Amino acid sequence: MPELHQMFNRQRKYILYLLAIYVLGWGFTDHQSVFLGLALGTALSLYMHWGMTKRVTKFGDAVVAGKKVRSLGTTSRMAAAALGVIIVTRFPEMFHLLSLIIGLMTAYIVIMIDYFFSSFKTNK
Repeated sequence: MPELHQMFNRQRKYILYLLAIYVLGWGFTDHQSVFLGLALGTALSLYMHWGMTKRVTKFGDAVVAGKKVRSLGTTSRMAAAALGVIIVTRFPEMFHLLSLIIGLMTAYIVIMIDYFFSSFKTNK
């Protein structure tokens, strides 16, 4: 599964660039709660993406070995999202809820954009 790890490393780099942009937005604009919500959601999204990559690797290894296959970690992803919502509701003056939700979707958006760019590059 080296392709999976290459894709994850590339997508992680894109997400870290987005986080850097969010930190700059937090530091230099008046919309600090929006950018802080985006940063928190994106950080949680990166954590969930990393966990999913690890679990998919283990899942593939278990299938190849013919062992029993475990879950891909839906509960841990939902718990991470719930943690983000708890933080936002605990500190509503610092974080923006809608920005957190958009930030939680960041990894999925980056995955889709990366897929389109890589498939476009492959078809040339």
